[in-house]
Amino acid sequence: DAPKVVSSVSLEIESMDVIRVVLQFLKENNLTESMRTLQKESGVTLNTVDSVENFAADIRNGKWDSVLQSTSMLKLPEDKLTYLYEQVLFELLEAGERDLAKEMLRSSEPLTCLKTSHPERYLKIEQLCKRPFFNASDAYELGTSKESRRQEIAESLLCEVSAVQPSRLLSLLGQALKYQQSQGLIAPGVPFDLFRGTRKAYRKDVEEKIPKKAAGSLTLGGKGSAAEAVLFSPDGQSLVTGSMDGFIEAWDVETQQLRQDLQHQASGELLMQDGAVQCCTFSKDSDHLATGSQSGQIKIWKLSSGLCLRKFPQAHPLAVTSVSFARDATQVLSTSFDQTARIHGLKSGKTLKEFRGHTSFVNCGLYAKDNTNHILTGSSDGTVKVWDIRSTECLFTFRPGTALASMSSSLREVAVNTLQLLPGNPEQLLVCTGSSQAFLMTVHGQLVRSFSSGKVSGGDFLCATISPQGKYVYCVGEDGIMYVFDTKGGQLESVVTVSDAPVMSITHHPHRNLIATISDGGKVKLWQP
Repeated sequence: DAPKVVSSVSLEIESMDVIRVVLQFLKENNLTESMRTLQKESGVTLNTVDSVENFAADIRNGKWDSVLQSTSMLKLPEDKLTYLYEQVLFELLEAGERDLAKEMLRSSEPLTCLKTSHPERYLKIEQLCKRPFFNASDAYELGTSKESRRQEIAESLLCEVSAVQPSRLLSLLGQALKYQQSQGLIAPGVPFDLFRGTRKAYRKDVEEKIPKKAAGSLTLGGKGSAAEAVLFSPDGQSLVTGSMDGFIEAWDVETQQLRQDLQHQASGELLMQDGAVQCCTFSKDSDHLATGSQSGQIKIWKLSSGLCLRKFPQAHPLAVTSVSFARDATQVLSTSFDQTARIHGLKSGKTLKEFRGHTSFVNCGLYAKDNTNHILTGSSDGTVKVWDIRSTECLFTFRPGTALASMSSSLREVAVNTLQLLPGNPEQLLVCTGSSQAFLMTVHGQLVRSFSSGKVSGGDFLCATISPQGKYVYCVGEDGIMYVFDTKGGQLESVVTVSDAPVMSITHHPHRNLIATISDGGKVKLWQP
């Protein structure tokens, strides 16, 4: 008996039927060598034609090109196949195609096999090919004719073939996917990777280019749904927004619509924070999301399920300004208007460390590099501090403004708004200040390069980001312009007007030339080259 695969609903499926479905797919896609190999290795033959009626009619009408093409993919008994080829050769001789008939006798396997299996029959055919004229009585046995032989061949081959619906493999897969959609396992309209059984991975841009054109915008629902935070997930599949009304939404990057493959969003159950969402961050695997609110609360979410895994009701007494996961995602670093930075344990649900020393708002913080025990924080007091995680001691402090001696003393005290490690070189970081200057510095405070809007007034930066490969630095600010700098040379490469109002946030897609900004009263816009 043929091996069987038993499903959860007790349907028995013969493995040979599975192979036949694959063989049909190979045949329909002209993968003839693969089809023959699979037939040879499995011992299973397809033996199907598009239409049994048309196949028989082609035989009766002598449409041999079509018939031979169909039979080339079939596994037929040797005697029936030989009888077919013999009839085709006779009709070639009758049509005066003597050279073609001779070539067929020499090269076609069913006829050449007659040399050893039926030498007398082969010799008779060979003699017919040598004669200058074709005589039907010499070819056909008494009482038979061309028409009767065609009918006989048709009847014998019809016993060997069958017809099935085309594209059975694709039809079965389509039915399976529709069933999964009906069960809520797959969201309709979401690109799906059939092989991996997950959402389709989006394309990656090899060459970094500057986004200059509008690529759409997100429509947040509700009167209070002005975006305060925006971030692409590390896998590039989601763009997450946090709004003033406390809602946290995950958007499909391609469609710019809410992700309907997330069951909680499809059912209208959005993630929600107590108070306006000020910041968010992803774990490296894109599975966990941390959000911080204006009320000082931090929540840790499992994005795929919408579950809140951990809640820190009073992570800070004042608004949370930034959050950042540790490498192993067991801890989260936060900064706040309360002039501190803190580390919270996801397992314990408690605040583990507190870092004090800044004299104004702490606007940003990050872990120095993957295998380090240090964190960095940037503050409105104009300083960047490097801290030892174990002891919570400040190891050293530097003021980005003092990197340029020509800057006035008042400018040297300007707020530090953004810290971001340089991709591929974690010993350097981008420091964006609330002035017309941003800096590339070492983690020890040494100036590597500076970037300037060139404006004496009205061109102060509010935030910045770096392209995934570190080729470009993007600074945006109060004039609604995105200034694009070459990271290596420091020169201004492009200016792009992204808003008529100050730009409050910017994020770059992890592997595409795509940028998202927040401006115009909380409106999220996307930009592409």
